[in-house]
Amino acid sequence: MNAIRLVIADDQMLTREGLRTILDLEDDMNVVGTASNGLEACELAEALRPDLVLMDVQMPKMDGIEALKRIKQSSPGTAVLILTTFMDDDYIIEGLAGGASGYMLKDMDPDRMIALIRDAAHDQFVLPNAVAARLAARVSRTSESYDAGHQPSLGRMKLTEREKEIARLIVRGLNNREIAEALYIGEGTVRNYISNLYRKLDVVDRAQAILRLQSLI
Repeated sequence: MNAIRLVIADDQMLTREGLRTILDLEDDMNVVGTASNGLEACELAEALRPDLVLMDVQMPKMDGIEALKRIKQSSPGTAVLILTTFMDDDYIIEGLAGGASGYMLKDMDPDRMIALIRDAAHDQFVLPNAVAARLAARVSRTSESYDAGHQPSLGRMKLTEREKEIARLIVRGLNNREIAEALYIGEGTVRNYISNLYRKLDVVDRAQAILRLQSLI
């Protein structure tokens, strides 16, 4: 099995080197480059074509959100995980809209961080509970802004009750296995429901689904 090739982009040297040390200890991970700003991250991603970039948000020359967008345009096969301490709703939404594979908090437990990186490198969307809670709160505020007589759009999309349950769990950041456990159904069944949900929402992936569901739930 080939090692996951990683680029770390963060303007703090201690953070970059600390992450490199942790990740290079894993047999299935290889840090192939580090960048101190968003522009360097874009250049490394284009030159090295890593499997995944860990991208800080606030960096000089080019911030992480803009770098994310450029990388997804030039290297669509490279996954990008937003690496941050900031829990700003707009960062979350903009990163999802830009094609991020998820979010990872800098103060996260190293074992959990490594697990999320593996998930993202294998095309899974990852959203830590703290970030999912912020996103769910944003969705709740959006819902509360409707007029009293307004019917939620999700109800007009002719979703089954199970699809509505799964939609709400997706917004909370649960992955397929966690949804299966929460609803006491098989993971394959969850995948089938999600495929139908994507079709009804007219989206192609989890990030797009979360963005679409913001205004529907």
